[in-house]
Amino acid sequence: MKYTKHPTSVVDDKTQIGDYTKIWHYSHVSTGAKIGRWCILGQNTFIGKNVVIGNTVKIQNNVSIYEGVTVEDDVFIGPSVVFTNVINPRSFIERKNKYKPTLVKQGASIGANATILCGVTIGEYAIVGAGAVVTKDVPDYTIVVGNPAKKIGMTNQEGDLEEKEKKDASKNTDAEF
Repeated sequence: MKYTKHPTSVVDDKTQIGDYTKIWHYSHVSTGAKIGRWCILGQNTFIGKNVVIGNTVKIQNNVSIYEGVTVEDDVFIGPSVVFTNVINPRSFIERKNKYKPTLVKQGASIGANATILCGVTIGEYAIVGAGAVVTKDVPDYTIVVGNPAKKIGMTNQEGDLEEKEKKDASKNTDAEF
């Protein structure tokens, strides 16, 4: 085992975990999950059955990633982010055959307490603001906030506002940053 995990964490059989990955307290990695190299899974994270997580992904505390979700390389997932996998869940109806796949593309960042509904794609280097509820695809390099999440600007690979957005932001004296 070239990854490290806290003794309180559970890693089921038949998982693949890359070298130098760290799994912190009270986390659970389910059967069939694939996690890349140099990842960090914060305290109390849940990685569902057959979830795929790329390399150098940072998942903060209290995150649940359910079956059907794929996370590409270099993604940041903030504290208490929740992913869903069924549009119309009922406790008395099993809908495992109706999971809708969700994709988080390379370099995307998702802020604390965001909710990501199933069946969406979050584009490369996109930013989802804290508390946002993502109900539709987020294009590459786009910044979204709110409930439901709406575009407020564009970013680059470093997470900076694009020049047009910087100029627009400087004109808005009521803006809170």
